[in-house]
Amino acid sequence: MPVGPTTRRRQLGADLRRLRDARGLTLEEAGARVGISKATLSRYETKEGTVKWPAVDALCREYGASDHERKSLVELAKGARIQGWWRSLADPIPESMNLMITLEDEVVSEGHYSCMYVPGLLQTRAYADAVHRASEMRCTDQEINHMVDIRMKRQELLARDEPPHLWAVIDEAVIRRMVGGRSVMREQLRHLVAASTQPHVTVQILPFSAGAHAAAVGSFVILGGSTPELDVVYVDIIGGGLFMERQQELERYKLAFEYLRAQSLDLQSSAALLNQVCEEL
Repeated sequence: MPVGPTTRRRQLGADLRRLRDARGLTLEEAGARVGISKATLSRYETKEGTVKWPAVDALCREYGASDHERKSLVELAKGARIQGWWRSLADPIPESMNLMITLEDEVVSEGHYSCMYVPGLLQTRAYADAVHRASEMRCTDQEINHMVDIRMKRQELLARDEPPHLWAVIDEAVIRRMVGGRSVMREQLRHLVAASTQPHVTVQILPFSAGAHAAAVGSFVILGGSTPELDVVYVDIIGGGLFMERQQELERYKLAFEYLRAQSLDLQSSAALLNQVCEEL
C-alpha cells in the first residue's frame, strides 16, 4: 500500500512526539535546542501544516534518534509535500470533501456503517447521481456531474494492486430505500452482491430484526491507517463531516463497529437478502 502525503505527515508528527517524550523534554525545551518556537514544534507534532526537513533532522539529532530513524523521518518530511491525484482535477474539490479524500487515498482499511445510503465506494454511477441530486438541491447539473465524477474516481482505490480492505455494515433500510427508481436500485443491489465476492470487500446487512443496535447515532467510517495511531473516524453531518482521532473516540466507534458486525447477518445470508430485495423490485 503506497503511503500518501497526509499519512506521511501524521506519521511524522506522531514519531516526533514519541522521540521527544522518550527524551523527557518539554515542547519549549526541545524547540529552544534547535532554534524553533514552542508553537512551531507543537504544530509539527499535531500533524498540521508543512514542516522543514532541516528542523526535523536537527530534532532527531537532539533526541538521540538512530541514523536510520533520522533519515526515515527526514524522508517523511520531504514526502509530505507530494500531492494526491485530486489536486490535478480541472475543477476544485469541495472543501468539505478534501480531507476525507486525502485520508481515504492512504488507508489500509475502511470500516463503514451506513444507515442512509450505500457507501460511496460501492455506489453505481446512477445511484450516486440520485443521491447527490437529492442532497444538493441547489447545485447545477454540471456541479452534480463533477461530484459524481469524483465519487467514481475514488472507487479506483479498490482496483489497486494492493487495495484497502473495505468492510461495510449496511442497515436493511438502505437496501429497501428507493433511490433513483426501481431500475437504479436493482442495478445497485446487483453491484453490491458482485462487489462482495471480491476478497478485499466484505458486505454485511444489519437486518431490521436486530432491533436496537450500537450505532443509533448514524453513519460513520473508520479509516484505518498503517499503524493504529493513524486511525481516524469520519462521521457524516449536513454540509460535511466530523473527523475524530482521540483515543477515547476511536475506541468507542471501533467497539460499536464490532457490535454491529456481530449483530449483522453473515456473509451468505447478507448476499441472500440482497438478492431477495432485488427480486422484489
